[in-house]
Amino acid sequence: MLEMGISIPSMLESSSVPLFTVFILLFILLLFVVLIKKNGTAALIWNEMIREKVTNFIMNQSKEQRILNFVLQNAVRGDPRSVVDTIDKYCSQKEWAMNVGNEKGLILDKTVEEVNPSVALELGSYCGYSAVRIARLLKAGARLLTVEFNPQFAAIARQMIEFAGVQDKVKLLEGPSEEIIPQLKKKYEVDTLDFVFLDHWKDRYRPDTILLQECNLLRKGSVLLADNVIFPGAPDFLAYVRNSPRFQCTNYPSHLEYMQVEDAVEKAVFLG
Repeated sequence: MLEMGISIPSMLESSSVPLFTVFILLFILLLFVVLIKKNGTAALIWNEMIREKVTNFIMNQSKEQRILNFVLQNAVRGDPRSVVDTIDKYCSQKEWAMNVGNEKGLILDKTVEEVNPSVALELGSYCGYSAVRIARLLKAGARLLTVEFNPQFAAIARQMIEFAGVQDKVKLLEGPSEEIIPQLKKKYEVDTLDFVFLDHWKDRYRPDTILLQECNLLRKGSVLLADNVIFPGAPDFLAYVRNSPRFQCTNYPSHLEYMQVEDAVEKAVFLG
């Protein structure tokens, strides 16, 4: 009887530990899923530092190459709208990526249509998503210069731009923005810029905005549109343009691309 008295509680205890552990693990997993959807930092850690690295190792291929392959296999060649929609589909259903995305993309579209630029500049090409998105709205004879520091991203963007059929409107410049901006006038024959889309390193937003002015690349009415000013955030840029008498600012609340995390786009019109 003593043996039975010892063995039964032991059995119950041993069977309850795995169930409790499973419950805790499921709870943690559920909590993490909620955090990923609502918390930008958790989402970036999961998508950029964990999931992407594991997938890259397993597939021996970068996420950016997987995005390009998906476009090549599923989008319509020569149709920029199809390319943009296909990238949005991949990034919302398969793997998150740092494009401006479909929600904030509508703000970008509206701004480009309102400005109707002859010469536009994009800082941060990444996979070419926003370059294609902007180029499809440009009038005949207009051009977009898009700057990308990462050579791997630049190679993907070139192929994306060519596949979308907008290569005649877009010129990709590879290198750091602080080196390319001073070359725009002489090397790339830019007088002034009508529109600038900032979507590169957030700590470069403010210094590159100042550099654009120092290089006399902005005219009265030039429009700057800056992505991700809330998350990951560009507080020094916001403080600069909002407190400068040379800019008139409008904030457009939105969400981080393909997520429910709060974000915003800032429009700064140069007053001369």
